[in-house]
Parts: sequence; structure tokens; C-alpha cells
Amino acid sequence: MELLVFGHAGARVIVFPTRVGRFFDYEGWGIVESMREQIENGHLQLFCVDSVDAESFYCDWCHPKNRILRHLQYERYILNEVVPFTKQQNENPHLTAHGCSLGAYHALNIALRHPSVFNKVISFSGRYDISSNIGSYRDLFDGYHDEDVYFNNPSQYLHNVSDPTFLEQLRRLEIIMVAGEEDVLLENNKSISATLSEKGISHQFYVWSGDAHRARYWREMVKHYM
Repeated sequence: MELLVFGHAGARVIVFPTRVGRFFDYEGWGIVESMREQIENGHLQLFCVDSVDAESFYCDWCHPKNRILRHLQYERYILNEVVPFTKQQNENPHLTAHGCSLGAYHALNIALRHPSVFNKVISFSGRYDISSNIGSYRDLFDGYHDEDVYFNNPSQYLHNVSDPTFLEQLRRLEIIMVAGEEDVLLENNKSISATLSEKGISHQFYVWSGDAHRARYWREMVKHYM
């Protein structure tokens, strides 16, 4: 797995690419450039990772069970290889998960599942229900459902989190979500925000004008929320 590192110090940020995206997209889209000052001044260090979406959620020829198992392998890669690597490069204790579009899902899902590992989540234009049809976004498991799918679908499992210790860990997370007012995923974002509030998990949820589901919007968003 390839990745790119930008910066030398500051809060560590694992950046997940968009749907079936690549580790170099953030640089290619000019989003890294939007954070140049913070990076060069040692406030942020970005670790832009690659995706396996084409082998997991978007592997149309795979059985849905194999799609979620491949995703779980990817999660183990992030936790067991990428996170330790970031610590080797930078001893700063603060770790952020960040992404846009499906990358926003990856960022929020892994932080909600492992809140003791992460300190902050910043998600732009995210989809947090991966087993339902939302506008042009199809059910990524074609009607299949099992325990692994459930526990990787924030729109489902978050409702039923009740363990006091785990909830306390979630409440220590700093969570920032942003979506466009014309984005078909806005209602899904509102639903997640409402569930977080019901669970007493503080977070910030911002709605931008327009669809706001493009790199030109994300370049501006990082200036405000990163």
C-alpha cells in the first residue's frame, strides 16, 4: 500500500481518499496546497492513504460478504500499520481521521469504532449509511446484511451504542461534519447528527450552500475546519 506524507510536525492526520480514490488525489486536487501554511508551520502532518474500495464496497463481482471482509482487512491495515507508522514519524499524540465523500465515511466509521485511537474526526460530504439506496448512491451490499455490515454502518450501529465506558470514549472525540444543502446525502448527515446528539456526543455540523460535493468546496472547507 502506498501513501504520501506532507509535513514534519503537528497533529497527525490520516486522510482517506474519496470513492475508489487514490493516495495522491488530495495533492492533485490542490487540497494539500490549501493547508500549506499549517503544514509548513508544523501544525499539521498529513498521511494520505490509498483505498481498496474497488476490492471491497465497489467490487461488483464479489459476494457482499467478501466485500465487507475486505473492508475489515483495510481497517486492520490502518490500525496496525498506518497508525504505528505515523507515530514513528511524529510523536505528537493528537490523531485526526479525515476524508471527503466515501473518505468521510471511512474517517467517521473508524473513529467511532475505535475512539481510543483517534482524537478528532473531520468529515466532508459523507455518506454514513452504506446499506441503503440514497439517491444515485446504491446499497453497497445489494440487500445482503450480516453482523459485519451492521457494525460498519454508522447509521445503524450508532443508535444502539449503550456501553457507558464506550460512550465516554466517544464523547471525548472532537467531531466535525460538513455537507452541502443541495447534497443528496444531507438528510443522512442530519440523521447522524441527531443520533450523536441523542447519545450525548458533542459535535459540530455545518451546512454549506449548494451541493458542496466537489474538490473546489473541500479546498475551502479545510481552511475553516482543519
